[in-house]
Amino acid sequence: MRIGLRGAVNRRLKWAGALWLSGLATIAASAGVSAQKISQTARVDSVFATYDNTRSPGCAVGVFRNGNFVLKRGYGMANLEHGVPLTAKSVFRIGSTSKQFTAAAIVLLAQEHKLSLDDDIRLYLPRMPSYPQSITIRHLLHHTSGVRDYLGLMWLAGRRDDDFYTDEDVVTMLARQRELNFPPGDQFLYSNSGYFLLSQIVKSVSGKTLREYADENIFEPLAMIHTHFHDDHTQIVPNRATGYAPADNGGFQISMTTLGMIGDGGVFTSIEDLRSWDRLFYDTTAVAPPFQRSQEFWSTMLTPGVLNDGDTLDYALGLRHGNYRGVRTISHGGAFVGFRAEMLWFPDERMTIVCLCNLSATNPSQLAQRVADIYLEDRLAPLADSGGMVNDRARDAAPIHIEMSDPEGYTGTYYSEELDVAYVVRLSGDSLLLEVGNDLDGVLLQDAEDVLHRNGIRLRMQRDQRSRVAGFLLDAGRVKNLRFVRQ
Repeated sequence: MRIGLRGAVNRRLKWAGALWLSGLATIAASAGVSAQKISQTARVDSVFATYDNTRSPGCAVGVFRNGNFVLKRGYGMANLEHGVPLTAKSVFRIGSTSKQFTAAAIVLLAQEHKLSLDDDIRLYLPRMPSYPQSITIRHLLHHTSGVRDYLGLMWLAGRRDDDFYTDEDVVTMLARQRELNFPPGDQFLYSNSGYFLLSQIVKSVSGKTLREYADENIFEPLAMIHTHFHDDHTQIVPNRATGYAPADNGGFQISMTTLGMIGDGGVFTSIEDLRSWDRLFYDTTAVAPPFQRSQEFWSTMLTPGVLNDGDTLDYALGLRHGNYRGVRTISHGGAFVGFRAEMLWFPDERMTIVCLCNLSATNPSQLAQRVADIYLEDRLAPLADSGGMVNDRARDAAPIHIEMSDPEGYTGTYYSEELDVAYVVRLSGDSLLLEVGNDLDGVLLQDAEDVLHRNGIRLRMQRDQRSRVAGFLLDAGRVKNLRFVRQ
C-alpha cells in the first residue's frame, strides 16, 4: 500500500510538473501580447486620468474589434450625490449620436415598402407648409431640406434652456415657417428639425411612436436591453448617469432636461448595449429578423447625400464619412445638456471606439481619437501628414465694431409672425439694447451699415422707400432669413 501510494504521488507530481512547465511555455509565448494589452490599458487610463476620481463626472469608454470587447472602462462618477461610479453598464443620454437609430427606423420602414426615401414629407406631415420645391424624406436624412432648426427657433422665440415645451409646440413652430433656409437639396446645413420630423413620419406610417417602433424593431431584437428613446422625462432609468456642467464655484452642477423630443436625439444607452449595434455593423449573418436584409440596410445607411449640383456630401444617414490620420472612419457625435458622446468606427480595421461622458466640458471626439492613437498606432499616419478629422468648430473672425451714426433710428418693436414673438430695441444711455426674454437680452453692436449683432445673431435692417427702418432679417447659425416687421 505504501509503495502504491508513493507511486501515485510521484505520478501526480510529474503530471503537475508537466502542467507547470506547459503553463510557463504558454505564459512565455503570450507575454508579449499580455504586456502590450497592459501597456495599452495603462495608456488609455492616462487619457482619462483627469476624470478618474470620486469627485468628478467623467466618461465610459469601450473599444470593440469585430464586435467583441477589447476594453471597457469607466472613469469618474455616474452620480456625485450617491457616490455611484461610471461603468460600461452606465446609461447615458447620447444626444445626436441617436440620429443613426432614427435613420435606421426609416430605412427599415422603407424595406417594408411602407414609405420611400424620395416621398414628399407632406404625404405624412400635412401640417408642414407647401414650399415651391418639395422636401423629401431623403432631404431630412441628409440635412439638405432647408428646414430651420427647431432648437434655434425656440431660443430665438425667447425660450431658455430649462423651459418646457412639447412635440406639439415644435410641430406648430415648424408649421409657421413660411420660408426655408435655402431650396431643398441646394446646401447642407445640419438641422435637428429634420430628424425630429422623421420621428413624426415613423409615427404617421407605423402607427407607433419612434420609441415603440425602435424598441420592437431595433433594440429588443439586438438585445439592447438598457437602450430606449427617452420621451418621458419622469421615467425611472436603472443605471442612469446624471448629466453635469461646470459650476461657477469650480465644482459641478446638474445639467439635465425635461424636454421629450426624440428623433434628433433622446436615445439612452450604455457601452455594453452599443456593442450589439457595433456587432451588427460587422456581422451581417445570424441577426434578428428585422435585419435579415442587413447588407442592403447598411448600404442604404452609409450612402452619402448628393446636392442638386452633383456635389457629394460626407454625411450619410445619421452617420458621417471621414478620415483620421489617413484611415477611413464612420462616426457621429452628440452633445445635449450635460452629456457628450462619440461613436467612431474604423471599418477597414474592424475596430470601433465609443466614448460616452456625463460632463458638458468634455470632448469625447478628441478622447476617442486619443484612444485610437493607442490601439491603431501602427496603422495611423503621422499627425503632421494625416489630413485627419477636425473637431474644433470653425470660428468666425471677430467682427469689427463701428460707431452707430443714428442708433435711435433702430429703436422700436419688431414682430415675427413665424416665431410669434416681438423683439424690442431701445436706447439706454449710449447703448442700444435688445430685449427678448432670454440670454439674447443685452447690448447690440454694429459691424456694418445697417447690420447689428448680439450673442450669435445678426440683424440685417431693412429700409422702406423713405429710408426708414421697416424691419430686419435675422440670421443665427442654423436659422436664416427670419423676417421681423416694425410695429
